[in-house]
Amino acid sequence: MVESRRKFLTLFLATGVPLGIVSYTIRGQGSQTKPPPKPVLKDDEAEEPKFDSKAVLEANQKDIKKNIERLFQLASELKAEVEKTDSVQVLSVAMLKKAEEIEKLAKGIRSRAIG
Repeated sequence: MVESRRKFLTLFLATGVPLGIVSYTIRGQGSQTKPPPKPVLKDDEAEEPKFDSKAVLEANQKDIKKNIERLFQLASELKAEVEKTDSVQVLSVAMLKKAEEIEKLAKGIRSRAIG
C-alpha cells in the first residue's frame, strides 16, 4: 500500500510540476503584451467640448426661475383644491396627479440647481 502511494505521488509530481510550469509560462507570455500607446493630442484638439459656460449658466438660471414659477402656481392650485374638499373625503385623482407633478418639478429644479 505504501508502495502504491509512493508511485502515485511520484507520477503526480512528475507530470504535475512540468504542466504547471508550462501553463505559468504561457500565461506569463500573454500578459507581457502592451496596449497600443494613446495618440498625443495637441492643445487645440482637447477632448472636452468647448462651450460658453456663462451662457449655459444663464440658461440654467432662466429655466430654474421658470420652473419655480410653475411650481408655485401648481402648489397654490393644490392648496385651493385641498381647502375646498372635505377632510373626511379621500383625495381625488386630479389632486394626486398634481402632487406628483409638483414632486417631479421640484426634483428637476433640485437637479439643475446642483448642476
